[in-house]
Amino acid sequence: MTTKIAPSLLSADFARLAEEVARCEAGGADWLHVDVMDGRFVPNLTFGAKVIETVRRLTKLPLDVHLMVVEPESYFDDFTKAGATTMTIHAEAAPHLQRQLVRIRELGCKAGVALNPGTPLAMVEDVLADVDLLLVMTVNPGFGGQKFIPHSIDKIARARRMLDEARSGAALEVDGGINRDTIAAARKVGADTFVAGHAVFSAKDLAGEIAALRRLTMERA
Repeated sequence: MTTKIAPSLLSADFARLAEEVARCEAGGADWLHVDVMDGRFVPNLTFGAKVIETVRRLTKLPLDVHLMVVEPESYFDDFTKAGATTMTIHAEAAPHLQRQLVRIRELGCKAGVALNPGTPLAMVEDVLADVDLLLVMTVNPGFGGQKFIPHSIDKIARARRMLDEARSGAALEVDGGINRDTIAAARKVGADTFVAGHAVFSAKDLAGEIAALRRLTMERA
């Protein structure tokens, strides 16, 4: 599967949002990752439908919307109308996970499911037929700029085996502490989609950083 780099707008300069989005697009980003936090599932409060709508007007890139929220189903309609391409919900916040994933697809979006570092992969084994993206969190969600949890590598490897055994075509995405020091190891064990926030937006040369990350995903030996 072709690797994808998804800069996280959580780390962008929102005073210059249009410019930041344009830089990502010109710099070779495959997707844009939009973190939605409700101040309940995670401590911070971030973007809603208006920001998704604004970003959608600025780019044709797929919008990878990550819902770190309780009662995620209450956001589905608004986020679909705003222009989300993929909506990823947390297994920990979705007691009716299968139904909610089906609903996302019914609305015309791709359906993703995310797992926190302390959540076992078994939580999603029975919904893989309804999943277009599996997101393994490699930090505890809620804040940008955190360090990659080293033993996440084993979990990513197990997630790859689980998807392969289920003959799933779902993307295997990782989010948290992805940079030049961590991306190759995550790719080597089977991740194919990489959310990078601080690494991309703190770089002096954004396009050069995306290119460097992509090169490292090709070094699988």
